Amino acid sequence: MIACAPYASDPARTRGREFGVDDKASRGPRSAFQRDRDRIIHSIAFRRLRHKTQVFIAPDGDHYRVRLTHSLEVAQIGRVIARALGLDEDLTEALCLAHDIGHPPFGHAGEDALEEAMAGSGGFDHNANTLRVLMRLESPYCGHEGLNLTWETLEGLAKHNGPILKPSWALEELDAAFPLDLATFASLEAQVAAISDDIAYDNHDIDDGLRAGFLCLDDLMQLPSVAEQWRGIERRFPGAPQDRMLRELVRGQIGRMVNDVIGEARTRIAETGVETVEDVRAAGRPLASFSAAMGEEERALKQFMYQRLYLHDEQRQTADRAREVIAALFSAFAADPSQMPASWQANLPAQEPARTRHIADFIAGMTDRYAIDSYARLFGHAPEGLSNV
Repeated sequence: MIACAPYASDPARTRGREFGVDDKASRGPRSAFQRDRDRIIHSIAFRRLRHKTQVFIAPDGDHYRVRLTHSLEVAQIGRVIARALGLDEDLTEALCLAHDIGHPPFGHAGEDALEEAMAGSGGFDHNANTLRVLMRLESPYCGHEGLNLTWETLEGLAKHNGPILKPSWALEELDAAFPLDLATFASLEAQVAAISDDIAYDNHDIDDGLRAGFLCLDDLMQLPSVAEQWRGIERRFPGAPQDRMLRELVRGQIGRMVNDVIGEARTRIAETGVETVEDVRAAGRPLASFSAAMGEEERALKQFMYQRLYLHDEQRQTADRAREVIAALFSAFAADPSQMPASWQANLPAQEPARTRHIADFIAGMTDRYAIDSYARLFGHAPEGLSNV
């Protein structure tokens, strides 16, 4: 679908790519943003999301979400909102699909461990690492580093959560090479990708939490908005099996949030009078957002999920073990880089902080299961207690 809103990003007017390309060599009748999306989907980094933690670390069950399935669900929600607002769906989809590529194994537990290990080398940030992977580490092309995505895609990934006034070392280096105007807001497509991420995990984490037994219906009824939705489902589907009603609840919650974002975005677009994508960047506030009422409801849901799921005792214990695994891997590779694959050994810098950052790049790219296998190889036994579902 061709975007029709004047404030939508236009692939025909892209600010280009870091490394120039010959348009005549492009494969097929695709826009610049379609090519970005396809490059992301075909990347090794994207495939690795299949075995990276979303909520539950190294889940054994086939039905739990991982980073890959989460990213696909975010993309579906993002396209719906983008279409309703007349935005470029391909750019929105590319941003949704790529937004979690920089996550290390074991989710936020792995990120915390890498942040601690790199405290003297600039630290670790998964969002900046997404840009690092796409611009430098994932390099399938003969003529340049990275996937060479458009400025609009890289800008959206860098600041989809808002302007960045104090970039991390990774983002600062990349911005120096290919300036991304970090101090401004991003396009509406990027803002839609960010809030679609919130909508997806707010509700799908409920689904996974219920499946794993960490949440129950009585818990959810403590949230007034959820209780109201549940009573409506009971009236519409009397006698229906509870598991189906719970899935109806999750679907209904997503629909309510999507419709709220579309309505609020239209209101803010009208209030600010934006007419171009540059107006969006200069608006001084996000335009794709929840309404005040829905925002309050969503914050209450997040607080509930932290108390009942993310910071559950079993979850914290598993996360502690995951941090120990990543810390042990980092120490082992720092002490003896010959334990890394030959290709990573060959490119190991001699000086700091590049040396430490190189080791972190290797670990951050691991899947959960590769990290577990590496630990078993190095220490002679598999780490215990890394799955609680």
